[in-house]
Amino acid sequence: MSDYRGVADAVAADITTGRLRPGDRLPPQREFARRHGIADSTAARVYRELARRGLTVGEVGRGTFVRAAVRTPGPALAEPAGHRIDLELNHPVVPEQSALLAAGLGPLLRADVLESAMRPVGAAGTAAARAAAAGLLARGGWRPEPERVLFAGNGRQAIAAAISTLVPAGGRLGVEELTYPVIRSIASRLGVTVVPLAVDGSGLVPEAVTAAHRTAPLRAVYVQPTLHNPLGLVMPEHRRAELADVLGRLGLTAIEDAVWAFLRDDLPPLAALAPERTVLVDSLSKRLAPGLTVGFSVVPGALAPGVATALRSGGWGPARFALEAAVRWAADGTVRSVVRAKQRDAAHRQEIAARRLGEFAVRGGPLSYSCWWELPRPWRADMFVAAAARHGIAVTPAAAFAVGGARAPGAVRVGLASPSPEVLDRALATLAALARSAPDDLVDE
Repeated sequence: MSDYRGVADAVAADITTGRLRPGDRLPPQREFARRHGIADSTAARVYRELARRGLTVGEVGRGTFVRAAVRTPGPALAEPAGHRIDLELNHPVVPEQSALLAAGLGPLLRADVLESAMRPVGAAGTAAARAAAAGLLARGGWRPEPERVLFAGNGRQAIAAAISTLVPAGGRLGVEELTYPVIRSIASRLGVTVVPLAVDGSGLVPEAVTAAHRTAPLRAVYVQPTLHNPLGLVMPEHRRAELADVLGRLGLTAIEDAVWAFLRDDLPPLAALAPERTVLVDSLSKRLAPGLTVGFSVVPGALAPGVATALRSGGWGPARFALEAAVRWAADGTVRSVVRAKQRDAAHRQEIAARRLGEFAVRGGPLSYSCWWELPRPWRADMFVAAAARHGIAVTPAAAFAVGGARAPGAVRVGLASPSPEVLDRALATLAALARSAPDDLVDE
């Protein structure tokens, strides 16, 4: 294929089929020429043709990359492309984690050890697992009592067991007015009514809990005090104390979701202030990896039998292999090393977001893997999500997090964890340029 257009077509096909993905770096032009048996001057024409088609972008001193925002024909407000940059799902992965996890698994794969790890285990786990979990969950000077720890297959199951124990079918569960969307589906399956509670810049408003409970009794409250999803808020200590006081006065129990709290392990949880009024739930999925996870519940003594029964009857108990792996990763320092790496990674990604989106109304904790973007007018969230999809980028509209039919704000959540930092940087630059334009201008691109 001496014709430069034919070579460019072949590279374009690799991009279209996903063999080359947004953010991938093309080889230097001389190396490209040798691979394809063409002259250096022809390779230069291929690279110019790819750039002309909007498929690649060159960066001085760094090379040529597949574009994060590939221009495709069709209207601006179109369905997402088949190969998109995912800023919806948030599964943080750092380069060193696979090697660290593999080293910890080695001893577990010995035949005699593996035989034991394949046996069934109940919600109470083992004494070694409870001790390891207490160490993993400790933060801000607080450490749970090992005998209060129960285990689930993952964090969602731990949440479901807590809700089913605390809230009977037809009962009311108070939740933040913008919250983790899975809570709504869990509550729906359990026949539980979710009640939206006001949130301000410090998190859940304690007076909103009191007002909702006065209207019709709540049976429990679900809350995310540390790195709230989607808002990225961290509830200050004085607000946690106020909420703990309200729980005590009203006789309510909180389900504290601490899944992202490992990124801010300097802060004690709500459970430290209201240990008899809080079921803390957590998991390994964000700390380590979603493919091999364990859910944790730190449960007040009086509630432990009920939560254990819910885990058992729901089929939500832990897998022993995952539990044994977690014990080893905790003991050999793997969890600590991966967590520190993810804290550094989250901080770096927030710096990228601040650089690209700093001119807009964006909030996100300095160690959060997401940010909450209040879009400039005249953009609406649904229009922006569709326009971003036109550029091959997926973000989540505020409506996905809204509870109780309340009107969702004109905002989107941008997940920062999934793409590489380089791809994230280019994707956020594309979204910033999109936000600066007027929606009606996009159809003329």
